[in-house]
Amino acid sequence: MQSAPLPETLANLLGFDPNSTPVMIVMSLIGAALIGTLMMTNTALAGPWAKRKITAAFTDRIAVNRIGPFGLFIIVADAVRLLSKELIVPEGVDRPAWDLAPLVIASTALLGFAVIPMGNGIQLADPEVGLAYVFATASMASVGLVMAGYASNNKYSFLGGLRAVAQNVAYEIPLILTGASVVIFAGSLQMSEIVAAQQQSLIGPLPSWYAFVNPFAFVLFLIANLAEVGRNPFDIPEAPTEIVAGYQTEYSSVYFVLVYLGEFIHIFLGGAIIATIFLGGPAGPVLPGIVWFMIKIWGVFLFTQWARSAVPRVRIDQLIEIGWKGMLVLSLANLLLTAVIVGVIA
Repeated sequence: MQSAPLPETLANLLGFDPNSTPVMIVMSLIGAALIGTLMMTNTALAGPWAKRKITAAFTDRIAVNRIGPFGLFIIVADAVRLLSKELIVPEGVDRPAWDLAPLVIASTALLGFAVIPMGNGIQLADPEVGLAYVFATASMASVGLVMAGYASNNKYSFLGGLRAVAQNVAYEIPLILTGASVVIFAGSLQMSEIVAAQQQSLIGPLPSWYAFVNPFAFVLFLIANLAEVGRNPFDIPEAPTEIVAGYQTEYSSVYFVLVYLGEFIHIFLGGAIIATIFLGGPAGPVLPGIVWFMIKIWGVFLFTQWARSAVPRVRIDQLIEIGWKGMLVLSLANLLLTAVIVGVIA
């Protein structure tokens, strides 16, 4: 049974009329604030602390362990350290675009969580074009990367922005085509319908998650998602050993925090999309749906950090070749095969 959207749930919980437009506007704003706070807290835990711990485990090193229990207070220390630094504005920057770019990078990913069903009625909205919406908002991050690279008046930043465009164009198409194969199976773009279509049993206790129904599409999507969030072997737009830090080279203080935050929010948005369309969303035994949802997106985060530690970076020409000659062809083949299978079954 489908849960009511979060604003309607909040209105009923607080005793307000869910049919009143002003009430629903206020409840939507409250719901957006709650979901945004949840994801920002999650990202704050992942960026300064979990990333260090995971990378240390993969590379046989000792991570943060002195500041607070298990080194958790490094989150506060990093926040104070970065936010207290001087905001340095380089000479010759295009100031409006340079100022707006970090906000665009950070905000576009948060917009995508509006349609993600997280379980227990935690979903801000459930439009019929939910999957198209989340792909559209996620792809807008490349606009922020281009703005940052172009406006910084720095050749390394500009090159990073151009690389980001080339990478996103090359891998966005396979990502969407692979997602379209899930739509063919589910028969809907609505996120709740895609989750509901994965509830019945496939073989014995094995659920009919699309990761099991179509593992080829699942692998393709995982690889394309690595390129979308800029993790190895596709971290070409930053490539510290080649172009310093790419599009973010000239940012410091609160602007760097926003860029860094946006990067990790996008990783978790990618994990949320994968969890929703391939791993049954918040579905799982015993534990509440929101717990299963968080476990799944952290599983994807763990995979991206493993790739960052273990997989070498490809060259820019190799990246483009893999995207256009490999991923695009395979995603089209997967889409065609899925359409044929569903057509035969139907």
